[in-house]
Amino acid sequence: MTRPVVLAATLAAGAACLLAVGMASPALASPALLAHQVPLDIDNAATAWILTSTALVLLMTLPGLALFYAGMVRKKNIISVIAQSAAAFAVVSVLWFLVGYSLSFGGGSPATNGFIGGLQAAFLNGVTMETAHSLLPGLPELLFVSFQMTFAIITPALIAGAFAERMKFSASILFFALWHLIVYAPICHQVWGGGYLGGLGVLDFAGGAVVHVNAGVAGLVCALVLGPRHGFGRDNMAPANLAYSAIGTGLLLVGWLGFNAGSAGAADALAATAAFNTILAAAAAAIGWMVVEWFDRKRPTLLGLLSGIVGGLVAITPAAGFVDPKGAFFIGLIAGPACYAGAVWLKHALKYDDTLDAFGVHGIGGIVGALLTGVFATTSVNALSEGATVWKQAIGLGGAIAWSAVGTFVVLMICKFTTGLRVTKDEEVEGLDYTQHGEAIH
Repeated sequence: MTRPVVLAATLAAGAACLLAVGMASPALASPALLAHQVPLDIDNAATAWILTSTALVLLMTLPGLALFYAGMVRKKNIISVIAQSAAAFAVVSVLWFLVGYSLSFGGGSPATNGFIGGLQAAFLNGVTMETAHSLLPGLPELLFVSFQMTFAIITPALIAGAFAERMKFSASILFFALWHLIVYAPICHQVWGGGYLGGLGVLDFAGGAVVHVNAGVAGLVCALVLGPRHGFGRDNMAPANLAYSAIGTGLLLVGWLGFNAGSAGAADALAATAAFNTILAAAAAAIGWMVVEWFDRKRPTLLGLLSGIVGGLVAITPAAGFVDPKGAFFIGLIAGPACYAGAVWLKHALKYDDTLDAFGVHGIGGIVGALLTGVFATTSVNALSEGATVWKQAIGLGGAIAWSAVGTFVVLMICKFTTGLRVTKDEEVEGLDYTQHGEAIH
């Protein structure tokens, strides 16, 4: 037998042995699943819808929230608030890949899993094209990662509305990073990732507690710790360009359909119900806010209408997939006046400077919506509504509020003694656009 033939025969025999080993040992080709994973059983329709929803929710931060906030600050600070939204996107996206997803939705040790996930999926270790999260086995896990990442991005960006026009940009970057790890990831895990609040039966369809109450309470703590802007209550601090805010509100409204209807996890009747509830509640809240403002201030304002729309969107978020349209209507109608009271009467009574009403709209709206979920949730819409009560919802809110308040204060203290929190008085008077970024709108 010639040497080439011998070599060919040897290679063929070796290949046959490898094939036999592979067939006899399928575990070699299929790595063990992580605690939170199941094999992907793809649902093409659901995958298409959640891909769309992911894009819609990402649109909410950039450019939606960025423009909404930009129109409400003074002209000298427009660039600074847009930069904060962009920074939240960049910082949180990277952290989500590194450890945020794993801490939020991964499995933790038995001793800590009620509060926070583990690090098994850090750097998305073990997340492949063949895996799915056990919560949504029909979606590729990387799509689930992406969709949830958009929620993680917008939450700290919302907080920036409370400290707008006075926090250092360096401090805001450090704040976003630490807050994501210390506050957002644990609360997300506690409610959605297998933690103790979800286990208690707390209902949060798309982020009432995880996103809005969490961000609103954090915003209130930021406003109290940083103190008011120079000239607050004395100088003219009227919005620079409400046209920006109107465009931003429209983008938020459209993006919110992905936020709420996407949280159904499928292209089905539940998603359709959540979508309609979202639109209806926003409209009802806008009317509720406008009526109260008309009586209180003798004229309705565009800013009030826009704020009412956002307040209704916030309030329906925890309830969107648990209530029928009648419930959505009443939640919106109640949320509008409640958010007005929080953003106008409460802030003026207590004299804190929550610049863009992060607490007044997101905190109050989220609390109202979460509590009313316990009133209006019905099994005719979602079987998970079985056993829903206001008391259970209040427990969930209490846990989220406490964790957010304490965690935010800790993060602010770290920032205070490292980067420092506030710009100087002269920098604030000149405006953060130029003093923090060397740019200006002319």
